[in-house]
Amino acid sequence: MASLILRSKSNARYARSTKAMPRLHSATPMATLRLRHFSSTPPSSPRRLRSALASATERVRAGTLTPDDAHHLFDGLLRQTAQVPESVLNGFLSALARAPASAALRDGPALAVALFNRMSTGTGPRVALPTVYTYSILIDCCCRARRLDLAFAFFGCLLRQGMKADVIVVSSLLRGLCDAKRTDEAVDVLFHRMPELGCVPDAISYSTVLKSVCDDGRSQWALDILRMAVKQGGGCPCNVVVYSTVVHGLFKEGKVGEACDLFHEMTQQGVPPNVVTYNSVIHALCKARAVDKAQGILRQMVGNGVQPDNVTYNTLIHGYSTLGQWKQAVRMFKEMTSRGVIPNTVTCSTFVAFLCKHGRIEEAREFFDSMLAKGHKLNIISYSTLLHGYATAGCLVDMSNLFNLMVRDGIVPNQHVFNILVNGYAKCGMVREAMFIFEDMQKRGLNPDVLTYLAVIHAFCRMGSMDDAMDKFNHMIDKGVEPNFAVYQCLIQGFCTHGDLVKAEELVYEIRNKGLGPCILSFASLINHLCKEGRVFEAQRIFDMIIRTGEKADVNIFTSLIDGYCLIGKMSEAFRVHDAMVSVGIEPDIVTYGTLVNGCCKNGRIDDGLILFRELLHKGVKPTTFTYGIILDGLFHAGRTAAAKEMFQEMIESGIAVTIPTYSILLTGLCRNNCTEEAITVFQKLCAMNVKFDIVILNIMISKMFKARRREEAEGLFASIPDYGLVPTVQTYTIMMENLIKEGSVEEAEGVFSVMLKSGLSPTSHFINVIVRTLLEKGEIVKAGIYMCRVDGKSILFEASTASMLLSLFSCKGKHREHLNLLPAKYQFFGGGSKS
Repeated sequence: MASLILRSKSNARYARSTKAMPRLHSATPMATLRLRHFSSTPPSSPRRLRSALASATERVRAGTLTPDDAHHLFDGLLRQTAQVPESVLNGFLSALARAPASAALRDGPALAVALFNRMSTGTGPRVALPTVYTYSILIDCCCRARRLDLAFAFFGCLLRQGMKADVIVVSSLLRGLCDAKRTDEAVDVLFHRMPELGCVPDAISYSTVLKSVCDDGRSQWALDILRMAVKQGGGCPCNVVVYSTVVHGLFKEGKVGEACDLFHEMTQQGVPPNVVTYNSVIHALCKARAVDKAQGILRQMVGNGVQPDNVTYNTLIHGYSTLGQWKQAVRMFKEMTSRGVIPNTVTCSTFVAFLCKHGRIEEAREFFDSMLAKGHKLNIISYSTLLHGYATAGCLVDMSNLFNLMVRDGIVPNQHVFNILVNGYAKCGMVREAMFIFEDMQKRGLNPDVLTYLAVIHAFCRMGSMDDAMDKFNHMIDKGVEPNFAVYQCLIQGFCTHGDLVKAEELVYEIRNKGLGPCILSFASLINHLCKEGRVFEAQRIFDMIIRTGEKADVNIFTSLIDGYCLIGKMSEAFRVHDAMVSVGIEPDIVTYGTLVNGCCKNGRIDDGLILFRELLHKGVKPTTFTYGIILDGLFHAGRTAAAKEMFQEMIESGIAVTIPTYSILLTGLCRNNCTEEAITVFQKLCAMNVKFDIVILNIMISKMFKARRREEAEGLFASIPDYGLVPTVQTYTIMMENLIKEGSVEEAEGVFSVMLKSGLSPTSHFINVIVRTLLEKGEIVKAGIYMCRVDGKSILFEASTASMLLSLFSCKGKHREHLNLLPAKYQFFGGGSKS
């Protein structure tokens, strides 16, 4: 009965498959003729049977055997007098079970089951008796065909015929259960049903089930199963594959600690890791940005005699590249080649992507060319990586040349490559060239996708050609390409930017009707951008349109508008937006309060700023370091030094972190309000506390020490700059030289200038102007002339104040008129005429 059920189900399945599939003739006519001759005159000798099945098996592996050919063969087998050789039949069925889908044979496993059911109806010596191995093949066929019901039916037949299920048979069932996502049942079979059948699980059984558990995102359970199996003792052949499966699963879920513990545990259990295990550990550590630790694992790997492969080194190279550590990445590459590991396209793409990302496009091309010169066959991924680098950098000629080289090398460009080209030209405003590529890709049989259309539409929007943008939008819809949220966002922002809010509003309604996402996302960045540019009234009109369409503005949009009004000094409007925000139930956050407080301080309304500051404290909103910095700066600018010092003390007591910018505000504020001595005292106390300053603060303090007539301390601080781990800037040298000249130490100032040049710094335009003015004020005409000669009219120019001073000093009634001839000849025109 079971056999009949199996036969009916399988034949029905085969009938359905052959009904939907045209009958295909064999690609080898002679073989087909032999099969037909064989079916009409069945061979009786085992030798001829073995030869026929072996020939059919080879055709299965070659992908040329059709279902018709197989059934013709079995027509003959069922009429033959000799018994079918068991091993050869099993080999034929096994080949069908593993046959990939091809034009001749679409479903090998289903055909194997159908043929077996035909064979099982025979009687007498003509029929081969199925063995455990035969049933194992059939169960594997059913599992591969996703027919677990038939697999278990065959398994039942096996048991009813008194055969003992071995681990291979049960492992096939386990794999079928896992593929069907019935992992819990697979675990039950592993731990309960297999022992009941007297079948001992092997490493394959465990690794199959554990991988499925890990794939389900339950790596902790997999770890528990593994440890339970190890605890059972000798019955668990947990090898490196089993351990590696769980280690990889733990890493995949971010359980780095547990994975590392298991990695060390497996070595203690006498299971040495292999290259796959080491690669899992190295990949996870690199992903966690612990690349140095990953390199330590590499050293351990090599020390244990495990040879690193491409995956190992590519992972480390990518890890160092991600961290921007180019030298270490190159060192890994050199080690890779020195060990005989040949770089592949992944290696090339990683290096090229890193160099392009950091603007080193020429080095990327040199590396790319060196890989080609060494005979490495680069694929489309390597080419597209460099193409993307050129497109991003705007090197469109190089991009075009590389594309032509790729085509000459026989690499067929895909849609991704064309998208890079279109996007590259479109971003640079070369819409005609972008459209040429757009048309060319269609001629090559590639249809533009949503990304291609987006690039072109974005280019038109940026140019203000909204009619052309809408033409492309309508064209993509006509071609069946559904616009996504990004396309709508691009068009909405384009119409808003170029003043057509009516059309923008229509698109907002359209995007809402399609349910593509909250339209508010389309406006947040646009309103913020307009407000930063001071175009707050345009931003307000867009905001009003948002409200009309039923969208709800969020705290970020309200804050952007408030910031825009603060920027143009419209504080009453800023407070109006704040009140409207509160009225619709949106609570201001710390950024909103900080924006308003900053606006008050910058627009001379420090008292309003303090009221807001106290309001946020009352509402339980914790101020940040930045918020305190705004208030401190506002108080110092308003000349309220005592209140500022009280606020600073309050900041410390509240536990808010004091940063370098905060100290800069404090010291600058004290100096600005004629509390230089106090600023120096505070600075010295902070130095004693080992506070790390930046060069800006040191520059401020050097300047203020000179102003307080504490030259020796100023020079000492200048000399100690390297002790802070800092390097003097041009501004540092400007401060030193200006103050030394003012004090009459011109020679020392020139010594400082020499040190500056030796350090590799070049004088800036501002530096030259300050020194020239200071020397002129001190009457050092000749010295000033030396620095004036550095003015080249390009990178170094005279500032208006310098030119005005020269005219004032050397004009007919000027203080230094009689010394006009001491100026360089080309600047004596500042005298305005002949000497009187």
